[in-house]
Parts: sequence; structure tokens; C-alpha cells
Amino acid sequence: MKKIIFTAFMTLLGFAIMAQSNENPDEPFIKFNKKVHDYGTIFQNGDGSCEFKFTNTGKKPLALTAVRSSCGCTVPKWPKKPVMPGETAKIKVTYDTRRLGPINKQITVRSNAKNGTIVLKIKGKVVRESENIIQKSKSDIE
Repeated sequence: MKKIIFTAFMTLLGFAIMAQSNENPDEPFIKFNKKVHDYGTIFQNGDGSCEFKFTNTGKKPLALTAVRSSCGCTVPKWPKKPVMPGETAKIKVTYDTRRLGPINKQITVRSNAKNGTIVLKIKGKVVRESENIIQKSKSDIE
């Protein structure tokens, strides 16, 4: 009985090692220059655009298969054509600054890269312009 269990264990271990060795070192690899964009405090109806630059550091073309935001107030635009090895591209994200309050959203990037799914984040706070003027006036008085 012990021989059967030992043989089964060794067989499974062998399959696990073979599965890991099948990884292709030439696969595309996506590397972002940043994964979080902090708007800080921005005005209502202000510019809610930012960019996430990335490079394909692998040896095969990189294809972004889906780029989705956590809500409809955040709209990503990404390259539809493959990004060749060594090339840099960008994902442009626009947040709807008509909404007041904190910004804390995620953009999920799916691709054929070895590192697969990447989550990008945007954060900050949208205020009315009058709020910022009041805050500046208070700091001038102090």
C-alpha cells in the first residue's frame, strides 16, 4: 500500500514540475511605469484625464484583451493593436469630475502577458471651486 501511495505522489509531483517548466520565457510581459494615479484635489468639471504608460518587456507581441473600470464614471481607452516587444504604449483614463467627493476606482487590464491581469487605481477628491477658495482663505488668515 505504501508503494502505491508513494508512486502516486511521485507521479503527481512529476506532472506539477512538468507543468511549471512549460512556461515560455519569451511570452509578452507588461510593465507599467505606475499603477496608481493620484489626482489630489481637483475641481468639479475639471480635467479628469490621466495616462498609464506601459512597456512590453517580453519577446512576443502583447495584446490587451480587455480594459474595464469599476464603474461607468471612469472610461479607459487602450491600444487595440498588439504592442511589439520593447514598445511603449498607454492607457488613457478619464474620470467624470461632475461627481463630487472622493475618487477611488480600479481599472482591470487583461492581456496575453505572462503576468496576466493587472489592476490600476485612480484616487483623489473632487470639490466645488468655491470650497477650495474658502479653504485657501482660511489658510491665509492663519
